[in-house]
Amino acid sequence: MLLRGILAFSVVALVALVSARLVVSPPSDSLSGDNLSTLALAPISLGNPAAAANLRLRHPATPTDPVVGPQPYRQRLRAEPGDTLAGILVSAGVSRANANAVISALQDHFDPRKFRAGQELTLTLQPEAETDESVRLVAFKMPLAFPHRVSVSADTNGQFRATKHTLKTERQTARAEGVVKTSLYAAAVEAGVPIPVIAEMIRVYSWDVDFQRDTQSGDRFSLMYETIVDDRGRFLRSGDVVHSTLTLSGKPHTLYRFTTDKGGIDYFDEKGQSARKALLQTPIDGARLSSGYGRRRHPILGYSKMHRGVDFAAPRGTPIYAAGNGTVDYVGRKGGYGKYIRIRHNGTYSTAYAHLSRYAKGMRPGKRVRQRQVIGYVGSTGRSTGPHLHYEILRGGRQTNPLRVKMPSGRKLAGKELERFLAHAAEVDRRFAALATPDTVADAST
Repeated sequence: MLLRGILAFSVVALVALVSARLVVSPPSDSLSGDNLSTLALAPISLGNPAAAANLRLRHPATPTDPVVGPQPYRQRLRAEPGDTLAGILVSAGVSRANANAVISALQDHFDPRKFRAGQELTLTLQPEAETDESVRLVAFKMPLAFPHRVSVSADTNGQFRATKHTLKTERQTARAEGVVKTSLYAAAVEAGVPIPVIAEMIRVYSWDVDFQRDTQSGDRFSLMYETIVDDRGRFLRSGDVVHSTLTLSGKPHTLYRFTTDKGGIDYFDEKGQSARKALLQTPIDGARLSSGYGRRRHPILGYSKMHRGVDFAAPRGTPIYAAGNGTVDYVGRKGGYGKYIRIRHNGTYSTAYAHLSRYAKGMRPGKRVRQRQVIGYVGSTGRSTGPHLHYEILRGGRQTNPLRVKMPSGRKLAGKELERFLAHAAEVDRRFAALATPDTVADAST
């Protein structure tokens, strides 16, 4: 037993001695290949910790992580009024020479003179050095008329090249429904309808419906409209109103978008009657009817006087639209009317607009205007107690009640074209019925 213990101790001491000799770096700092190989196999845990601390390698280890320097970054910009494309690039740190080279490359696809406020662009920039504020333009992207965009990048020779791209898009249809509580606009927003679609829906009904007076709590709407998505199904923008039903006081008013035989696009009711009328009853958006047609006590003159038009109260500067296509007959001040415009629509009807703050650019006698073109802005000129539009419809030169006059109807489809429209309307109804509302989708997912 004693002999076995002595032998075990001797082996341990010998291993420790060998380990210590192998671990300590020789003063010459020169390790042969054999020594390195033996060192790799040595049980370091048996060695001397103090000696192990003196280990050094002839060749330092190569780092596994690359050295991190200035990294490229993206910058998204939107043009403000007065900005130029060259000015934005230079402000972002791009040299003026590179900015000019980018603009030169763009000219095959985009006229820099048409650069306007609101234009968006995305720059990819590479800092030249950590301590240098200069940057190098790596890439440039800018949307053009939807669904196109243009990109600019440098080739292997450092020359900028522009490429025009067309987004891959798909049109889908969506359905929305709602109940009016305060206004049609608020109900549509609550139902998740995009703002441009709401504006289009209001526009197509504006020939027949005064949204300030004709809508009330409990009225309903249903709507089918297009959405445009990319090839990954991501929403890009809203499209056209395809079908709409507005139920006012229990009476439904349904319209369908339809392309006529001549290529025109309009909205028609179930019988093929165009929604478009010759004149708008309300040539202003978001206004409140403040005074109707008829005898009233004049707020300034103090005695009863016939009020031969209707007044729409609205904030100063609210746009005023031409009620229909026609020719400007009169522009200028006209007594108590203040700043005044009159438009002749045909041999029978004219419309007049009074108390304007200013006229739209280019308004002059003889100028042709189209329906819903902005002709002026709400003001309080002349005999007026506050900003509002005084609106008149003249029939044969005599004022008539704009809210009572029967507007001449637009086009009515007939024959083969009517048959094609009715088939189209039936297909739209089928598609609308097959679409799930957002509430239905939520219930199903739950």
